[in-house]
Amino acid sequence: MTLSQSEPSELLEAVRAGGGIDVVRRGVELVLQALITAEASEFIGARPFERTPTRTNLRNGSRERVLSTKAGDVQLQIPKLRRGSFLPSVLERRRRIDRALFAVVMEAYVHGVSTRKVDDLVQALGLEAGISKSEVSRICAELDESLDVFRHRLLDHVAFPYVFLDATYLKGRSGGAVTALTVVVPTGVTLTGDREVLGLAIGDSEDGAFWAEFLRSLRARGLSGVRLVTSDAHLGPQQAIGAVMLSRLRAKLGQSAADCIDTVPRVGYRLRSDRAA
Repeated sequence: MTLSQSEPSELLEAVRAGGGIDVVRRGVELVLQALITAEASEFIGARPFERTPTRTNLRNGSRERVLSTKAGDVQLQIPKLRRGSFLPSVLERRRRIDRALFAVVMEAYVHGVSTRKVDDLVQALGLEAGISKSEVSRICAELDESLDVFRHRLLDHVAFPYVFLDATYLKGRSGGAVTALTVVVPTGVTLTGDREVLGLAIGDSEDGAFWAEFLRSLRARGLSGVRLVTSDAHLGPQQAIGAVMLSRLRAKLGQSAADCIDTVPRVGYRLRSDRAA
C-alpha cells in the first residue's frame, strides 16, 4: 500500500495547523482510501492508468461513501467498474452493521416512530452524524420493494383448498388527510395444514367491488383448488366470494354433472319406455 505524495503533505499541514481530532480523522481517511485503492488494483489486475496483460476490468469513475468511525465521518471514494461491481473488504463488516442499523430504522418506522426520534435512536446507537428524514425515507423504500414482491408473487406452487378472508382498519394518509383504511389479508391452508398469507391490499372501504377485485387478483396469480372460503358476516366479502369464487365452483360442478349424464347408458331410457308400453 502506497500513498501519493500530496496526501502525506496534506496530513502534515493539518498537524502543523493543530487540527486535533481532525488530524486523526484525516489520517484514518487516507489509510482507508489507500487500502481501497490497493484492493481495487488487485481486483482489476492493474493500477490506475497501468497497461498490463493481467488487467481483467476497467475503472469507470467512483462513488462517494461516508463511513462513520470513532474518529468521525470519513469521505471515501469507491471505484466503479465497467463490468460488475466492487466492494472493498474493509467495508464488508460495515455493510453488516449498516444492515442491522437499517433493520432498526425500518422497525421504528413501521411502529410509527417520528423521524426526530429515529434520529435520536440512531445517534444513541453510535452514529454521531445521525440520520436525516430523506435518509429514513430512502431506507424504508426497501420495505416497499419487498412488500411489492410479496404482494405480486405467484401462488401456483401448491393448491389452497381452504381460504380465510379477514380485514382490519388502520390509520393512514390518503389525499392529504389521515383516515381509516381497510387492510385485507387472506390466508390459505394447504391439504397438509400449512398456512400461508396469500396477499395484502389496502382500500377505502370493505365493499363488494373492492373484495371482488382483490379475489380476482388472487386468481390471476395462480390461486387454485379452493373448496371452502371462510369470512365474517360482512356483506362485501360475501358478495365477492359468491361472484368470484363460488361462480367458478358452480360452473365446475355443472360441467361435472353434465359429464356424468353423458356417461349414463341411454339404453336405460329405452327399457323404461318398454315398461311403460
